Amino acid sequence: MAFKALLTVVSVVAAIQGTSAALTRRVACADGHTTTNAACCALFPIRDDIINNLFHNQCAEEAHESLRLTFHDAVAFSPSAQARGQFAGGGADGSIMLFAEQETNFHANLGTDEIVALQKPMVARHNISAADFIQFAGALALTMCPGAPRLDFLMGRKDATQAAPDGLVPEPFDTIDKILARMLDVGFQDFEVVWLLSAHTIAAADRVDDTIPRTPFDSTPELFDTQFFIETQLRGQTFPGKTGVQGTVISPLRGEMRLQSDHLLARDSRTACEWQSFTNDQEKFVETFPDVMGRLALLGVDQSTLVDCSDVIPQPPPLPASSRPHFPAGKTHADIEQACADTPFPTFPTDLGPATSVAPVPNV
Repeated sequence: MAFKALLTVVSVVAAIQGTSAALTRRVACADGHTTTNAACCALFPIRDDIINNLFHNQCAEEAHESLRLTFHDAVAFSPSAQARGQFAGGGADGSIMLFAEQETNFHANLGTDEIVALQKPMVARHNISAADFIQFAGALALTMCPGAPRLDFLMGRKDATQAAPDGLVPEPFDTIDKILARMLDVGFQDFEVVWLLSAHTIAAADRVDDTIPRTPFDSTPELFDTQFFIETQLRGQTFPGKTGVQGTVISPLRGEMRLQSDHLLARDSRTACEWQSFTNDQEKFVETFPDVMGRLALLGVDQSTLVDCSDVIPQPPPLPASSRPHFPAGKTHADIEQACADTPFPTFPTDLGPATSVAPVPNV
């Protein structure tokens, strides 16, 4: 009875919220779009420019790198250092673009120079701060990828006036203790670090091993699905490129890269069960990512000065009907390295055909 009563309350609240949303007044923009705030009208031509001329309507390299850039810009911030009276970055303030000669040459940021070079002219031709553009492009990047959640976007960030210091962006060769401590400094608990790493389902490495650019972290980099969490738990066999590159470990599939940090987080007692929980729960996957990405996009930012322009972000397409969690061809449950002490690793079907080989992410 208690559950039914709670369900009734939730239903009533949802109905009230739905009615409120229906009555929300919308503003007609000059180009025919509508939005809840006139200030957001300026974003529609920027949105179209990004989707058509940067992403080319594809979940490919430029979309992946734009999502990566949101993290590398925002996480360069240390509240603990700030409390000690030290300058330690401004968070989501566009410094990685505005001071690109410095920040894109930091070791943790290698490879970001390419997407910064593509985005910079777009900022110049539109009336938008670099800080806002980076987060806006990252939110739009997900709309290119089937299965992804829609992210909110708040507009009005101020641009950086100085570069962030080096050493604030976690490296794939850092210890798990160091990574978790760095992320806790910006407000993310151990399990929320796993949530943030959902981004790696559509990610690839350019400069970790520079002999194999655009090497994906899972076998479906064009889909925002749970394969990344399954495949990082498979027993490794070989390196995709050079042997023993700092920050990498052996991967289970040809053409797939495994970062040392991902490998260890999937097996660390503090994070292993949360990691495993994503392998067969697409719903949880898409519910948790907007939460952590929304908070990431506000690091160092006074939210009270921002305008909610989330309705400018389109809804991403759903996963294809044929998509489901699976073991890549040639792999079975016997190849799993069980790490979660509480729950057995789920069982999945194995794809038919020859052993899976992963191609580089297209550069459009």
